[in-house]
Amino acid sequence: MDLRPLDETTSVAPMLEPSDMAAMAREGITTVICNRPDAEVPPSHRAAAMQSAAEAAGLAFVFNPVAGAALTLQAVEEQADAIDGAEGSVVAYCASGTRSAILWALAMAGRMPVDEILAATLGAGYQLDGLRAQITALEAQQ
Repeated sequence: MDLRPLDETTSVAPMLEPSDMAAMAREGITTVICNRPDAEVPPSHRAAAMQSAAEAAGLAFVFNPVAGAALTLQAVEEQADAIDGAEGSVVAYCASGTRSAILWALAMAGRMPVDEILAATLGAGYQLDGLRAQITALEAQQ
């Protein structure tokens, strides 16, 4: 399990294992967001299996899959809603953590300065400077 903090309550991670859920619960995580579509993973790691493991560990589970270039404003809004609705710390995951970091960065537009958003993703190992224009555009819409 490789949790990479973005802010005081939200981390992203590369692909998690069902067995990671209990460990995350012990660490104070309350919500897991899956950004990886079922078509990308074996049955043992599909959303239903991950949700079952998360719920067995006492975690809330949100399925917000994003497939490659199919990132939509609706997915960004769903990510923001899941983070906002969490009662504690959140971990979002996908294959490498990049999609989850992108969703977080776009969801934070207008909530944090763009430079802080990009510094946070870089600190977590995701160089997302190419999103500056999109974050700025979403910030202007707020």
